[in-house]
Amino acid sequence: MRIAMMGSGGVGGYFGGRLAASGCEVTFIARGSHLEAIRKQGLRIDSRDMGSATIFPANATDDPGEVGEVDYVIIGVKLWDTAAAGHAIRPMLGPRTAVLSLQNGVEGDDVLAPIVGAERLIGGVAFIASSIGEPGVIKHIGTMQRLVIGERAGGSSPRVEALHGALVNAGVTAEISEDIQRTIWEKFVFLVGLSATTTLARTTLGPIREDVDGREFLYAVMSETVAIARAKGISLPADYAADRLTFADGLPTDMTSSMHHDLNNGKPLELAWLSGAVTRFGQELAVPTPVNHTVFAALKRLAAPGP
Repeated sequence: MRIAMMGSGGVGGYFGGRLAASGCEVTFIARGSHLEAIRKQGLRIDSRDMGSATIFPANATDDPGEVGEVDYVIIGVKLWDTAAAGHAIRPMLGPRTAVLSLQNGVEGDDVLAPIVGAERLIGGVAFIASSIGEPGVIKHIGTMQRLVIGERAGGSSPRVEALHGALVNAGVTAEISEDIQRTIWEKFVFLVGLSATTTLARTTLGPIREDVDGREFLYAVMSETVAIARAKGISLPADYAADRLTFADGLPTDMTSSMHHDLNNGKPLELAWLSGAVTRFGQELAVPTPVNHTVFAALKRLAAPGP
């Protein structure tokens, strides 16, 4: 199986690394010092709970045009790079190539569809706490390393099942969803909550959930996101935010969001596609989102340009 990871950071580097370690032919598309380190010393996964691994030599490039056709392109770039990534991967697309976006948010596939063709897209979502610890090294926190995939119209297919089998063989916790759109929104609810609270409070999940006001803040952000999902016709229970709060209690205290990582490293934030998107959807649907709007207003000067 030939796979290209378009973006080889915390998500693409981790899952691509596990697939490569299991024998899949994986090409990591990266740039800058991260690419240079992968070329020189391979890609290393540093995971205290799930076992570390080094892929050396690792196939790595900054030019998708030199890769050739692949079976799957997995996209893990930041959301503001989605359109550019869609155009860049076109040389790797053969007649049967499938494209899977593991990006944050709920709008990535809408951007990719007119560029690569909606028929190529598989829906998917990643649940993991990982980031680039240093160039060439993916730092993974905790035991969560789960992927859920499915056809965007619902159900499975041979291409979904083949990728699922490769992921399971690689030791990844992988599932096939009968309703991947709902699954994407289920993740979005928690992701918006985690990103908003850890970034605005500039701390990890533990201190937030253990503080009365912080816990209320997290719950309010997620409750507004659930209201948006339900207004869009996604069948989430009305009390789904409470369910996610219980879920948060079982996660490592040092877990944080990629947006918090980006803030700490002076990088632009995906805010416009997280709390910003909740605010935008709320305005379109006449659903109040005052807490997410406050998060957006407080952080927008640090954010990347939105859609």
